[in-house]
Amino acid sequence: MPYTTKEALACRADFPSLTRTVNGFPLAYLDGPGGTQVPNQVIDAVSDYYRRCNANTHGAFITSSETDQVMDRARATVAALLGAQSPGEVSFGANMTTLNFALSHALVRQMSPGDEILITELDHEGNRGPWLKLAEHGIVIKEIKVTQGGVLDREDMAAKIGKRTRLVAIGMASNALGTVNLEEIALARKLSREVGALMVLDAVHFVPHFPLDVQALDTDFLLCSAYKFYGPHVGILYCRPGLLDTLDTDRLCTAEAAAPWRIETGTLNHAAIAGVTAAVDYVAALGRGETLRERIQSAKQDIADYEHGLASRYWNGLAQIKGVRAWGQDFSSRQRAPTVSITLASMTADAVAAELAKSGFLVWDGNFYAHKVVSVLGLDDRGGLLRTGFSMYNTAEEVDRLLEAITALSR
Repeated sequence: MPYTTKEALACRADFPSLTRTVNGFPLAYLDGPGGTQVPNQVIDAVSDYYRRCNANTHGAFITSSETDQVMDRARATVAALLGAQSPGEVSFGANMTTLNFALSHALVRQMSPGDEILITELDHEGNRGPWLKLAEHGIVIKEIKVTQGGVLDREDMAAKIGKRTRLVAIGMASNALGTVNLEEIALARKLSREVGALMVLDAVHFVPHFPLDVQALDTDFLLCSAYKFYGPHVGILYCRPGLLDTLDTDRLCTAEAAAPWRIETGTLNHAAIAGVTAAVDYVAALGRGETLRERIQSAKQDIADYEHGLASRYWNGLAQIKGVRAWGQDFSSRQRAPTVSITLASMTADAVAAELAKSGFLVWDGNFYAHKVVSVLGLDDRGGLLRTGFSMYNTAEEVDRLLEAITALSR
């Protein structure tokens, strides 16, 4: 059964935050790109862990053994989400950025001054900052240009991948413009393979909205964040089989030295990780298939189609409002994240967001830690962009209500 308005309205009952109001208006949670809401099933999983088996791992007693089981199940569930071969390819951390800094610290130990890393102007700083910092070690950082249309310049990419390139870091989907980079990633993989370079993918804004297969992507590393797909604040790192074991990671002498623990420092947030499993299971329950992987892929494709319809409805409605400009690609392509950023000729983004908030609309303004692309587009002086993101619990009624509010502000 496809995921439709009927299913979206039904799922809303699982999200307690959706019942809130402000100034008599129901809150419209259109801030998903900054973090989605959490269903009761995830909240229950987190609280159940604290009630039942709160302990550290690898002990001989029952609550520690149960925590081991929680962690094992979480790795297996996330492996199914990503299409990884085994749970041993999944590591957890505080967030994507922290994990990426840990990864960069390890990888630079295999590099020499003059080696090159290629990043993009389109990416979130979580996949730029850790690599830019390596310039302190003599690493040359190059950037793939982004066009005014919000897409990566493939010719510029091809020109900048060369014999000194050691790593290419690319975001799968832009959290600022909604651009999806699957074709560019395929080209980057081909070119990086030719020169023996590694590839790191930031899938934080991709995983919430699309089915994913790390094996088909042929990537070496992939990062994402559970709080973007209805879970708690937990970062996730996928590593190609055997690759993590070759890295000189920052860890204590007493810490586990093998994958997936090799890059995990200190005691993890076991309760939150139990919530990660529940978040994936929640989405999978909406899908079809014999295996967990099949149910996940089915549900995510159905939800992707639903979200695409909402975002397309919003995009087309914006075109009818004088003084509004929507940035990025249109929705003629199916490979377009349901994230739409706009500017108004008459107001700055922060002023618009503040006015909309009075009527219960939760939308972000600014650069969303994707400051380079906002700067390239010349929007710094305008306060950046006004961003609306659609998730599985949003509705067409919310889209239409938002369009009415923006129309009023544009006048």
